[in-house]
Amino acid sequence: MSNIAKAFEGGKAFIPFVTCGDPDLETTAKIVREMAANGADLIELGIPFSDPTAEGPVIQGANIRALSGGVTTDKIFDFVRELRKDVSVPLVFMTYANVVFSYGAERFIGTCRQIGIDGLILPDLPYEEKDEFLPVCRQYDVDLISLIAPTSADRAAMIAKDADGFIYIVSSLGVTGERAQITTDISKLVSVIRENTSIPCAVGFGISTPEQAKSMSQYADGVIVGSAIVRKIAQYGKDSAAPVGEFVNKMKNAIR
Repeated sequence: MSNIAKAFEGGKAFIPFVTCGDPDLETTAKIVREMAANGADLIELGIPFSDPTAEGPVIQGANIRALSGGVTTDKIFDFVRELRKDVSVPLVFMTYANVVFSYGAERFIGTCRQIGIDGLILPDLPYEEKDEFLPVCRQYDVDLISLIAPTSADRAAMIAKDADGFIYIVSSLGVTGERAQITTDISKLVSVIRENTSIPCAVGFGISTPEQAKSMSQYADGVIVGSAIVRKIAQYGKDSAAPVGEFVNKMKNAIR
């Protein structure tokens, strides 16, 4: 069983996201430990990129702050090595294909395996170009997470059949960011996924309140929250670990 599968064993999974290095890696480490202590079942670590096309203004801002603070992929690898001394929850990187490609796919994915990263989410990687990374991911036992969006309707079955780790359901069109309402028929997407694979699915993009999390968890196996957490980090800066931990605890309790 992959480490990612374990995240979904104890009921509905809560999956928070954090941008590594915003405001600095020392604070990110405190935030990750607070998330793990407050019920996060799997944690997404964002590797900042200069052109994060899937991100709304909140996470774009975090990318800019992290990069201007001097964060690099190698520094993030070292940071994860330290984290893994005491953090056992599954960890996945979320970044862009160009980051992996420019580092060297085999070198990047091989290092992921070595430091204890369980999966990789590349939101700008089209399904049709997956084979550029998938064989290397499978060779090193790092799950390449597939995304299914409201526009994937015709291809959802095909994507689901080929998926590893868990499926990331994109709840809304456009970029990441909190939304007052999520209007996509998530139950319909989930039923297509269920017909084609037994691996779990989690829904993200736009979820920012316990009520939304509870509502989405009725259909999916897990809920992903990014922008609402990154906004708290922008607000509290180096003192954000405790408020983020409290928020994670509320969200986890909402989906129990």
